[in-house]
This record gives sequence, C-alpha cells and structure tokens, in this order.
Amino acid sequence: MRTVFAALVFVSLVFPALAQKKPASSPAKTPPAGQRHTAFVSGRILDENENPLAGVSVTILGRQSGLITTDSGTFRIKAPADKAFALVFSFTGYKSEQRNFLLNEKEEESIVVRLERSDNALQQVVVSDQRDRQESGLIKINPKNAINIPTPIGGIESLLKVFVGSNNELTSQYSVHGGNYDENLTYINDFEVFRPYLVSNAQQEGLSIINPELTHSVNFYTGGFQARYGDKISSALDIQYRKPGGFGGSAYAGLLEQGLHLEGTGANNKFTWLVGLRNRTNSSLLSSQETQGTYAPSSSDLQAQLTWQLTPRTQLELLGTLSQTRFHLIPQSSQLTSSIFSPYYTANLGLDTWFDGQEKDQYEANLLGLTLTQQVTRRLKLKWMASRFEDKEQQSYDITGVYIFGDRDFDKSSATFGQITNPLGAGAYQNFARDHLDIDVYNVTHKGYLALNHHYLQWGLSAERQLVVSHLDEWQYQDSAGYSLPYTPGVPSISNVVKGDQNPNITRTTGYIQDNLLFRDSGRFTLQGGVRYNYNDLNKEFLVSPRLGASWRPRYATKDIVYRAAVGIYDQPPFFREMLRPDGTLNTRLKAQRSWQVTAGFDQNFHMGDRPFRFTTEAYYKSMTRVDPYDINNVHIQYFAQNDAKAYATGIEFRLTGELVKDAESYLSLGFMRSMEKIDTFYYTYTLDSLHHPLDSTRTRMGWVRRPSDRLFNLGLFLQDYLATNKNIKAYLNFLYGSNLPFNIPGNLRYRNALTIDPYIRVDVGFSALLLDSEKSNRRSHSPFRNFENIWATLEVFNLIDRANTISYMLIKDFSNTTYAIPERLTPRLLNLKLVGTF
Repeated sequence: MRTVFAALVFVSLVFPALAQKKPASSPAKTPPAGQRHTAFVSGRILDENENPLAGVSVTILGRQSGLITTDSGTFRIKAPADKAFALVFSFTGYKSEQRNFLLNEKEEESIVVRLERSDNALQQVVVSDQRDRQESGLIKINPKNAINIPTPIGGIESLLKVFVGSNNELTSQYSVHGGNYDENLTYINDFEVFRPYLVSNAQQEGLSIINPELTHSVNFYTGGFQARYGDKISSALDIQYRKPGGFGGSAYAGLLEQGLHLEGTGANNKFTWLVGLRNRTNSSLLSSQETQGTYAPSSSDLQAQLTWQLTPRTQLELLGTLSQTRFHLIPQSSQLTSSIFSPYYTANLGLDTWFDGQEKDQYEANLLGLTLTQQVTRRLKLKWMASRFEDKEQQSYDITGVYIFGDRDFDKSSATFGQITNPLGAGAYQNFARDHLDIDVYNVTHKGYLALNHHYLQWGLSAERQLVVSHLDEWQYQDSAGYSLPYTPGVPSISNVVKGDQNPNITRTTGYIQDNLLFRDSGRFTLQGGVRYNYNDLNKEFLVSPRLGASWRPRYATKDIVYRAAVGIYDQPPFFREMLRPDGTLNTRLKAQRSWQVTAGFDQNFHMGDRPFRFTTEAYYKSMTRVDPYDINNVHIQYFAQNDAKAYATGIEFRLTGELVKDAESYLSLGFMRSMEKIDTFYYTYTLDSLHHPLDSTRTRMGWVRRPSDRLFNLGLFLQDYLATNKNIKAYLNFLYGSNLPFNIPGNLRYRNALTIDPYIRVDVGFSALLLDSEKSNRRSHSPFRNFENIWATLEVFNLIDRANTISYMLIKDFSNTTYAIPERLTPRLLNLKLVGTF
C-alpha cells in the first residue's frame, strides 16, 4: 500500500488597487471599448510527444466564441484584465485542459499546454500506430524518461542499458548482443557521431554526446537494422532533435550536473532555434573511489540546432556541438582488500599503496553539420548533407606507486586492526604515458525518399575523408623486492611498451538503396529489402551487405500481434583503434570483420484494465568471421589487430513496456545470451624439465572460449510510480542485474578467461516532489517564478544496496612469480540532489 502524503498550499491573492478618480476640471478620455481592461494569453499546445497540435479549440470559460491553434500549435487570445478567468483547451481524442488566470491590464501571459490523450483515443493509437512494429530489433524510447531515470550518468544511454545490460555505471558506453563498445552506430539528425578513443577508465569520461533535453525521438536497433544505417555489427542508435513550436526551455541544477536549454521561433515560424548548455563535475562521485586523492574532473558542452524554412518546400538546418572534458587526478593512497585468486595461497589479501605523481587528460569533440532538405513533390524528398567532426585527445600521466600486500588484520580489538600483518611482498611500479590523438572526419552525403503506391524507396551516397594524427608513448615499470619484472638478470626492464607515430588517412565511399514494400492482402505484410556498399582506399576492400526484413500482422487474428524477422550481412571496416596493435604499430592491411545475422520474433499489444502494454520477444543468431579479438579492461579496448578468430553470439530477449502504474511508463527486459570465440593460434605449456629441453614442451591450440562481453543473463527494470492520492509525489527505480563476465590476462592467450568478474547488481532510486505547479494565475507579475511551468525537486540514492561491483582486476606478482588478482571496485552508495524547472 502506498504511503499517503497530504500537502496543503495556501497562496494569497493580491487584489487590484482601486482606480483613482480624475479631477472634474480635466476629465480623462474614455478609451475605446476594445482597449478597456484587457490582457492577453499566448502560447503553444503540444501532445505527449512534444509535437505541436493544430486546430485545438481555445475558449474562455463561460463564453461561446474562441479561436483555434495554428499549424505550429500556437495561439494568442484576448482576455479580461483585473479579474479571474479560465481558458479551456479541447481537441478531439484528447482530454480537455483548463487553466486559471488573473492578469493586470495590458499584461500578457505565455504558457505551454500539454494535452493528454483520452482513454478511448489512447487505445486506438496503440493499435493503429504500427511504424515501430515493422522493423526487427527496434526499441522506441520516450526521451522524457531519460531525465527521470536515477543513475550517476543519466541520459539516453542509461535507458538503453535497461534493455541491453551494463557492468559500469560511470560510462555511457554499452554492449549489445555480445559486442563491444566500438560496434555501435550513433546518429544525431542523421549525422554519425563518435566517442573518444583513448579513454581507458570510465572515470575519465565526461558528458554523453546526446543531450536528452533536446531530443525528440529515440530509435534503438539491437540488431537486424536496415541498409540505410551504416557498417557496424552490433547496434544502431538513431537520435532526432526536436523542432520547436514556440518559446520554451528548461533548467536543472544538481550536485553532479547542471544544464539549461532554450528554444524558440522567429520570422513567423520560418526560423527555429534550439540550444542546450551542460556542465558536469564528477568530483563528489569519484571522491568515494578506493583510490584516495584529489579528483578534478569537468565536462561541458554546447549544442545548437538552427532551422530556416527557405520556401514552403525547402528547409536548411545547422547542427553544431562543442564539448570539452578535462580529468585531473593527484592520487594519494589506496587500500584494497579481497580474496586472492592464486592456487598457492588462500586468504583475505590486503594491498596498501602510496602514490606520487599525477594524471592530466583532455578530450574535445566538435561537430558541425549542414542539411538542405527539399520536398520536391508530395512523394519525393531529397536531403543534401555536409559535416565535419573533430576529435582531439591528450593523455598525460606519470604515477609511481609503492605497495605492500599480505594478510590484513580484521580483528577490531587488535592494535593492528586494518593493517597488513603478514606481508607477502612489497614493491613499486610506475605508469607513464604521453599520448596525443587528432581525428578529423569530413563527410558529404545525399539521401533520397520516394513513395510510390505500396513502395517506399530510400537511397543514399556518401563520401568521407578521415585524417588521423597520433603519437603514443606508454610504458610500465614494476619492481618487486628490488627486482624489476619481468626479471632479466642484471638488466632493469619495462613492460607494456606502446610507442608509435601513426598518420593514416582514409577515404571511404558508401551507398545504399532499399525498398519498403507494403502488401495488404492476407493482413498487413511489409517487406524491407536493401543493399549497401563500402569501399576504403587504405586496405582496398570493397564490401557489399544485402539486408532483408519482413513483418506480418494477421488480418483476422484475435490478438493485436505482429511477427517480424530479418536476415543480412553486417560488416565493420577497421578504423584507428581496430588497426592498432598492442605495441603501438598499425596494421593497415587489416580487413573488415564480417557477420551474417538473423533475428525473429513478435510483439503484442494488450490491455490490463485501461492500461496499455506491449510484450516483445526476439531471438537472434550472429555468426562472425575475420574477427579482430580484443581484451577489455574497464572501458579500454585493446585489439590484437589481426583477423585471426571466428565467433558467434546467440540469445533471446523478452521486453515488456507499458503503464505498470497508470500514466507512468515503465520498462522490463530479460535476456539470455551466449557469445563465444575461437582464436586461430596456439600456446606452449612448459614443465620444469622442458625448460632445459624445449622439445618436451606441449603445444596447445586455442579452443572455443567466452568473449570478453559474454554475459549469460541480463535483467533490467525501470519503474515509475506516484502516490495514489497525489501525482505530484513520484518515485523512480532503476534495477540492473547481469551475470558474471570473463576477465582475460592481458597478453596471455593461455590464461584467456582465467578470471571471472562477479555478477553486476545495481539498484538506484529517485524521489521527486512538485514545488511549483503550472497554475500561473496564482503568481503575480513581480514573482521570480512567474514564467515557470513547473519546478521539481529530486533526491536520488545511487547504489541503494551498497554493492561493491567489480570492473576489473589488478595483477600483482611477488618475486617467486606468483600472481595475485585484486578486484577494482566501482562506486558505493551515494546521494544526489537536483532541481528541475521548465518554462
């Protein structure tokens, strides 16, 4: 049973002052009747998806006459001044809305009204809107929920992780169907965007490149996507920013992040503008990490979308993003404790480390894109696009650590409580890096759309120039009891050396053509067939990728159900990171990773009472060849830069979307998966005798092993709720569970899958209360909040159960060459406060 909260808000009304009489000797002129005691109310009407509603009736309560909204959903109505009145907004299929006002003479109030669909209309819309049900692997997400989901990073990606799982709350990166982070496509307004490449630890990441405050629609494909999307082998995320219908905005401020967005129109709605500004500081989040020190992370970005309606059929759009992330760390000490993974020793192992040095990183990512759209005829639309994406990254660190490890005393009554009492070893290490990476991507693209009876043709051509300038200089030195490791008598040595100056320039040409064909016989059957090509001048590889999808909704079925299937070839041409060998050299002859994929499933719309739901089931199989194997440590991906493996991924997913609580959408996702790989290589196993007689060694060829992102079971839940007696008190729950992951010993094929990362369990909750509602009639003109639609206060509790999730392992050797694995943990329980206001 929900707890009942009662809130009483008393707002005093200020009565208008009495008019003073004029002297009889100088009588005032009587103003025209149309100008006496009048005020104005203007604004815009939106639906639940932030789309403008045209033709909405706007009347003053008690009067018969009124007006209707324009095509852009705007209105301006004359109203009485100095006395209370109400406006009624009504539209077929939507619930009527009433707003109360009290305005001074000649005062004008600007508002935004969001109409909700009536229960009857909602059922019809759920049944009739089939666009998101015709494509396999497609998940449509309401971007409003990205603002409410309680996670440390927030944003669109946090919602995606409900469906695909996660193992790190500090990153916006995600893994789909056993793939890695580099296998995901991301588009904003049809421009492909990229993430930094050198980031090795999630705490170095800043803001996501997607601003949820500006987002209109989110289409997320977990597989089986059409030929119009690019050449990656896991997923495609299609983000569209909205086109404003009038002035508005929002602002929020929290302990982790602050932001402001404004939007508006001009030149009789022929010009629209949308601007978002964000700033993020993770100091309070990272200060709870096991490594104590001075953290100074900061990340900010500015995004803008400008559109000009040049003619009724021609539109020009400019999209620009500027983002910068800085990470500065001066570590002091760390104290780790865990059970060890050595076959020679079992105990609670403690590791105490004292640091000297610092780390300074900087990442910049900027995008400038221009789009010209021509609606040539009612059936033909053409788009011409040009863009430049710039990525500049610098990583500099020189950190020395002195450590001691052994048994830690957990007896609170002991004088040595918390200290290491039985040392197993001591030593020092040094991590050094001076890395620079500059990437410029220039792109020109043409796209076309043609509707012909039951056909919907789409095509595209693109030319892209990628310029890369990189300088990598990294190494590690490890000393144990006076000996450097790996040990070479008389020679101090360093390990994990990465050195290289690489400047590859790549020209790519791509294109696609596809047809969406609708058959109305025997129900509603759609067929999407297409093919795309890709060629680059670096490895001279020409790729052709046919893709086919189908959906069928039986005409006479008693249930509202749609069956879907897709099959196709998905290639991933190599870019800089895939070609980079562990030693810093570049394999420019690396070929594209190839896969063929098949997906099949169904979704069904149904109601529980008066609440709509959608249940989706989808099974998939992905076979990959010419695979470039990799290791993942935190979020750093280290490729082998060799096409020497094959792999597969197979699984099934179940998703439930709907109003578990009326008028509050929630998501539930359950997935089972297996992803394996077989590397075409071998390793040697030596015995003590074979060290003197190498011919006695055993040669072993690699078999099938788990891929780094192989996770058997995923469960995700995002739940929204509110008090039964007061919708202005809301609660949000984000729950993630992922079974264990394999962890590979870097650079050692014999110990691939040697360790296991424990299951990831994450519970985050949030509680929101409405501080200021949309009844502006209760606010006078001098109120600082008179222009706000509403203001919410939110308290978030991250990692409610305070679980110490593991992200990777630190490997330590003593002089006897015994290896110990110490888990590195993620964030503990934390609190966050924020205020959110819309206007």
